[in-house]
Amino acid sequence: MPFRARWTDEATTTFEELQAAALASAKKRAKDKKAKASKAEGLFKQVEKCVRLLLENPRQPGLQTHEFHSIEHPYEKDGKVFEAYVQNRTPGAYRLFWCYGPDKGEMTILAITPHP
Repeated sequence: MPFRARWTDEATTTFEELQAAALASAKKRAKDKKAKASKAEGLFKQVEKCVRLLLENPRQPGLQTHEFHSIEHPYEKDGKVFEAYVQNRTPGAYRLFWCYGPDKGEMTILAITPHP
């Protein structure tokens, strides 16, 4: 059963910034007639794939989803927040933080950030 996504303002802003950077890079690449995609394009593609896989199956092995304790659950005092890998084995690899809820069948994307 796929989940419906809810987004925090922070996650929405980050996603839109990454998308805008990827689109600008793609336009410049097309203008310069280059074939190789930029880092911005690759990163956005990875974030988009992570979100898609997460909504289809949060336990998908490639996401390496696990509980994260440093962020509070926005809806339940004792609720769990999870971290999913957008990238792996990359300096400053991006992570996606999420939780279940607030309604049944929903998942809230809390943040998309580079790993410290």
